Amino acid sequence: MSDLTRRQFMTYLGVGTAALIGTATGVTRIAKAAGVEMPTARTSKGSGRVPFRPIAPSDQDDLVLPKGFEYDVIAAWGDDIGNGEKFGYNCDLTVYFPIEKSSEHGLLWVNHEYTGNGKIFLYPPDTPEKEKHRIEQYNLGGSIIEIKKENGQWRLVKNSRYARRVTANTMIDLTGPARGDAAVGGVVEVEGTFANCSGGRTLWDTVLSCEENFQEDAKRWGRNETHYGWVVEVDVFDPKSKPKKHTALGRFSHENAAMTLSKDGRLVVYMGDDAKDEHFYKFVSEGRFDPAKGKENSRLLERGTLYVANLEKGKWLPLDLEKSPALKSKFRTQGEVLVNAREAAKLLGATPLDRPEDVEVHPIDKSVYLALTNNDRHGNYYGQILRFVEEDPASEHFTFEVFAVGGPQSGFACPDNLLFDSKGNLWVFCDMSSDKLNKEGVYKPFKNNGGFFIPTNGPHKGEAFQFASGPVQCEMTGPWWTPDEKTLFVAVQHPGEETTDPANPTSRWPRGDIPRPAVVAIRGF
Repeated sequence: MSDLTRRQFMTYLGVGTAALIGTATGVTRIAKAAGVEMPTARTSKGSGRVPFRPIAPSDQDDLVLPKGFEYDVIAAWGDDIGNGEKFGYNCDLTVYFPIEKSSEHGLLWVNHEYTGNGKIFLYPPDTPEKEKHRIEQYNLGGSIIEIKKENGQWRLVKNSRYARRVTANTMIDLTGPARGDAAVGGVVEVEGTFANCSGGRTLWDTVLSCEENFQEDAKRWGRNETHYGWVVEVDVFDPKSKPKKHTALGRFSHENAAMTLSKDGRLVVYMGDDAKDEHFYKFVSEGRFDPAKGKENSRLLERGTLYVANLEKGKWLPLDLEKSPALKSKFRTQGEVLVNAREAAKLLGATPLDRPEDVEVHPIDKSVYLALTNNDRHGNYYGQILRFVEEDPASEHFTFEVFAVGGPQSGFACPDNLLFDSKGNLWVFCDMSSDKLNKEGVYKPFKNNGGFFIPTNGPHKGEAFQFASGPVQCEMTGPWWTPDEKTLFVAVQHPGEETTDPANPTSRWPRGDIPRPAVVAIRGF
């Protein structure tokens, strides 16, 4: 390995570590040979004990869990959620908001990402095109539902005053530098949100819903593409509130938004751009968080600096006209920079990565974990998880390591959604393709998509233990805990997605008729 240069190592890391190296330990060894300093993991609390008996991979058309665990289907596509509204299609992010601090009664925000092959269930093929668009637009965006645990089971509360839909036709305000800028057509509000993938929760109890792969639907519906690809904030407790798109956080295919605080109280939001060879970002607010101001803290997301990561230099590069003068060669206004965040990132030399998806902050040592799902352009079919260490979340420098690598040797593939528990254990939900690649056998050993438990400390640090296996051809997404961590909410997205004949679906989960995306509550912790 003596002839491996530092630059070569960094290049490999950006475009396909899993294809080159079998384990994270191997990455550390090669890094040392290349003269790359790897960060030392700080000790976290908790034993890293596996709190269940792991299951084997499954191809059953059901949500399979370890002994002692059960699930309740809370809401499925088409269900009446109250106030004349219906639960939308392909659910993703879930975020639980307690009512009166309860872990058994609260509101649940649920993203609805896309329609995909599910269009064959949404409407008959002879439906007029305009009506197809209307149905699709209603079924995307997000749902706010009230839920309660009664007699040991979770259920949807009917006729809730909070029940609400935010759809692809809901009017939404723009905030930040791109508001009213020529780069968005001079508008201050836009029509709707869709392609809502993951997201996060703010420190003032609102939800951040992230617009991801919006391009195809925007084009098909005749929408201005610059109005989409943003982070959307929604106040779930105020049915009359108007959502906001925060342009200071940049426009790209947002997977999620993980919020934390710097040592001096500024907001820091980490974000991945879910596309091949795209980038890892963070936003640092100009102002400081004040708990006494409550939801007025939302204004902190309107002014600040958006950064993009260069892994070779271990540096955050500011996407700011004044801080990075090189941007002035292509962009005239800060709004234009943010609307074209991808182009600006490439101009500054950001590191291309293998589909940066979910990013989460470790609750104890504050290191940052980023899921790189895969990148078949570079032979990386199994993905990996990176861990970033900063002196402070607002720092412009970092070190990083490969925490875990997907593949048959580790038992999981294509990490997508991440979630920490309070002990610092990482819960990983995967997104393996159910189409051509799976049929060719790349993901055959793993069977259906599932969820995994990976300790970040202790004797099993970095080892994956399978906790869940989803129904046929589904993706398990949007995991979220109740405050007492006795319930785990998960969205089961696109079961039976390879169905071509609606009379003969490839899945009949969860109700035995047609496949229905649904949110479940997993009990037994």
